[in-house]
Amino acid sequence: MEMDESVNVLGGPLVPCSTQPLTGFFRDGCCNTSDEDAGSHTVCVLATVEFLESQKQSGNDLITPWPQYAFPGVKPGERWCLCASRWLEAYRHGVAPKVFLESTHKRALEIIPLELLERFAADDFD
Repeated sequence: MEMDESVNVLGGPLVPCSTQPLTGFFRDGCCNTSDEDAGSHTVCVLATVEFLESQKQSGNDLITPWPQYAFPGVKPGERWCLCASRWLEAYRHGVAPKVFLESTHKRALEIIPLELLERFAADDFD
C-alpha cells in the first residue's frame, strides 16, 4: 500500500493530527491517505459533543470503542482524522467541527473547497 505524498491543504508538509488517540487511516497520527483509503480520512478535526452525536445518529459511531480494530473511541476535545465526506455531511447538518488546516491532507480538497475549510479553521492552540 503506497501512501500519497504528505502535503496539507495549504501546500506545506502535513503536520501530525493526534497520537492520543492515535488517528489516521494508517494509524500514524497523521491524516495521510492512499488509493486504498476509500473514505478519504484526510480532515483533522476537533471533536465536539454535537458533532459526535450527529455522526452517531447518521450511522458513523465515533464514540464507541472498538478494541478489535484498535479504535479507542473519540471524545469531545480530541483531534481525529475524519473522512472528508463525513465532514461535509456535518457541515450540511450545521455541526461541522473545527479543522486543523496544517494537519488536513490536500486530498480533502477533492471533496471540500479550501474556502470552506478555511472558514472552520481552528487555532492551533484550541
